[in-house]
Amino acid sequence: MPIRALIVDDEPLARTGVRQLVEPLDNVTIVGEATDGDEAVRQIKAQEPALVFLDVQMPEMSGLEVVREVGVEAMPLTIFVTAYDQYALEAFEAHALDYLLKPIEEARFQEAMERARQQLRQTEADTLNQQLRGMLREYADEETSIERFTVQSRDRIYFVDAEDVQWIESEGDYVALHDGDDAHLVRKTMKKLEEQLDADRFLRVHRSYIVNVEHIDELRPLDHGTYQLRMASGTPLKTSRGYSDNIDALLDATG
Repeated sequence: MPIRALIVDDEPLARTGVRQLVEPLDNVTIVGEATDGDEAVRQIKAQEPALVFLDVQMPEMSGLEVVREVGVEAMPLTIFVTAYDQYALEAFEAHALDYLLKPIEEARFQEAMERARQQLRQTEADTLNQQLRGMLREYADEETSIERFTVQSRDRIYFVDAEDVQWIESEGDYVALHDGDDAHLVRKTMKKLEEQLDADRFLRVHRSYIVNVEHIDELRPLDHGTYQLRMASGTPLKTSRGYSDNIDALLDATG
């Protein structure tokens, strides 16, 4: 039976490049293309491909977020397509997940396809699930308490330790992680982030702010149960009345 394959990439030239490599293969049929993460999720569920060529870095929803959205158990065999640096590639290799580095070399593509054929013949679903879970733990912060953030910039991914983040500010569908000198944008909502952060370290003090209590230098009472916080970087942040219970709990805990 032909291998049903889906191509996912936000760059038209990249999709064309993968298609040109796949089309000459007798035992692979392209069942569709997706231009973003949302469309990829829909097509994976509708088309049920056996193999996905998945771009890692896409706007709005990254390739790893696609995996998380579809679910590890439901995710087809995946060959990640990436332009990341060597540090990130080592992470894929550590979890035994195959990847193609842009621009894709034909010999490397053939090697990846042979691995895919072998794995599909073996149908080691449990092994694939373990590999994907390992990658998600490293890159998608699926731990119950986030210990470090994965930040995707235009040309690389890097990590910011949670303990170094002084305060977090809402930026629409993104949050800005402030570590004193720099701000790092991560695509995540404040509500979702609040659920994933260590409650003993991070405190919601405003609809737009979450603070690391270990980096609060000073609290000054204002009116109606609000406070002005001064963070270790010197940044002043005002709390809101809606989160006054959180401040009271912090004061009680610290005596």
